[in-house]
Amino acid sequence: MRVIIKDNYEEMSKAAAQLVKNRILNKNNLILGLATGSSPIGLYKELIKMCEKKEISFKKMKTFNLDEYYELNPDHPQSYRYFMNINLFDYIDINKKETYVPDGLAKDVDKFCSDYEKKIKSEDGIDLQVIGIGGDGHIGFNEPGTSLASRTHLVILDEQTIKDNARFFNSIDEVPKSAITMGVGTVLDTKEILLVANGIKKAKIVAQALEGPITSMVTCSAIQLHPKVTVFLDKEAASELKRLSYYNFVEKQLANMNISL
Repeated sequence: MRVIIKDNYEEMSKAAAQLVKNRILNKNNLILGLATGSSPIGLYKELIKMCEKKEISFKKMKTFNLDEYYELNPDHPQSYRYFMNINLFDYIDINKKETYVPDGLAKDVDKFCSDYEKKIKSEDGIDLQVIGIGGDGHIGFNEPGTSLASRTHLVILDEQTIKDNARFFNSIDEVPKSAITMGVGTVLDTKEILLVANGIKKAKIVAQALEGPITSMVTCSAIQLHPKVTVFLDKEAASELKRLSYYNFVEKQLANMNISL
């Protein structure tokens, strides 16, 4: 696991975008996994700029999103399909028919989840998966206690998650109580993981996920099991890491060795 710490959110986002750019330049039909939430927005803004400058193209790419609220229309301003459209898809040269977000209106949820897994496998898996981390350490909507072997499934959201997301709705009563999410096992099957996290509120849980025990109570801790993970943090989110000085030392050594992202 490579942990890269930047001074602020903007620098963190630019560094994360550079990694994505490098992977796209290496494989123009990259299968990219995407996440919603506040942390990746800066990354997406940087990718839009790169696309506008013709530095990268998404024309041959396909994307898969981690999750979506259940029983929320994709046109709803708080749906994750809507989020992805206004924060990325509407501004890049991707074929929207090749952008896959879980169907929050699926009538047969079990079948949809199975089909979503099959679709990912039919593309030979996800090359690079962008993730964030929830306030209780979840990835996707894999709440504390979710099996680390879980696949795409319907989940009843934790009260903390509902409270965290209430700021996006008019009231907490409007927040959906369930969602469809890739499982932890689905995320671990991806070829590479990119985690972005920022802000002092994430510092404690980031430290638990990266340096604490691997546990289903902090589902993001499962990324410690993955062979290729790059974590991008701002100084605030990194402030409780016990090995902070070591991570910074590693980056200095890699820079001296001319080893890039």
